[in-house]
Amino acid sequence: MSASTSDPGTLRIAIQSCDATYGCAPDDTLLGAGLRAGLGIPYECGVGACGTCKFELLDGEVAALRQDAPGLSARDRAKGRWLACQSRPLGDCVIKLRLDEAAKPVIAPRRRRANLLAAIPLTHDITEFRFRADDGADFLAGQYALLALPGVQGARAYSMSNLANGEGEWHFQVRLVPDGAATGALFTLSPGAAIGLDGPYGMAYLRPPDERDVVCIAGGSGLAPMISVARGFARQAPPGRSLRFFYGARAPRDVCGEALLRELPGYGERITYHASVSADQDGGWPGHRGFVHQLVDEVLGSGLADCEIYLAGPPPMIESVEALLREVHQVPPERLHYDRYF
Repeated sequence: MSASTSDPGTLRIAIQSCDATYGCAPDDTLLGAGLRAGLGIPYECGVGACGTCKFELLDGEVAALRQDAPGLSARDRAKGRWLACQSRPLGDCVIKLRLDEAAKPVIAPRRRRANLLAAIPLTHDITEFRFRADDGADFLAGQYALLALPGVQGARAYSMSNLANGEGEWHFQVRLVPDGAATGALFTLSPGAAIGLDGPYGMAYLRPPDERDVVCIAGGSGLAPMISVARGFARQAPPGRSLRFFYGARAPRDVCGEALLRELPGYGERITYHASVSADQDGGWPGHRGFVHQLVDEVLGSGLADCEIYLAGPPPMIESVEALLREVHQVPPERLHYDRYF
């Protein structure tokens, strides 16, 4: 693949041993530009936390956007490894990394500006932010975008809760993090405020729901991508297929999502909602008490092995659910889809 020559400022990035080169603008990342060129560069979080997009710099110079990125260990740094999602080229470069056909983007990410339309509270600390860009919103159910927020250094990853649309609307359901720079900026935006939006990203998108029933398991602001997957299921799934939606919350006031699912055709029949609360101090919660993976096991048990399963939530929840699915019920890894939250 040849580097783009349409922009005289485009730099040439060559990937050693796989006969691939691509163009990268000086203000773009090696990961973003590679995915925009259609290359299968493995990645997950997009914000420097997971380390999936590590590469070796063989020639040239790059600048690190996040010097303390946890995705690189001290050993990685000593060996001259970098993160493609946090590296901008300072000139033409030669890098070493493995390409993966499975990581090739179905929809190449694009950078755009978007304006805030509305902020709609869902719970005491989760709000849905609706943005609109000038072009269509093209993404797969379950994917995320990188938001560049005013006054915040570095992009932040947030999952879309809606579906692709020609109106250019991108909806995000975000939990307010105490003293969080990004959510602090996001929650103080006024309608009309502009942000940078780069997307779509993510591999945990809805696969065609033709052959298996679907299970969505969410915790916290992991609600957003699971709502998107449920909406995609309601639109795409053939008759006879079902979706079970599980939500894990700390306290009763944190429980959410059912009202959004009630809007979907088939709710109460082929789409059902189950919630669990892990800390009910007042004893007023009438539903399941405990962790969400325990509820999933009680409801579906061995039937999980026959389902397509999507997860989104905090790392402890993901780890517990993954152990249940892989170790107890032997769910094949190709039927388990999630992007880790950091």
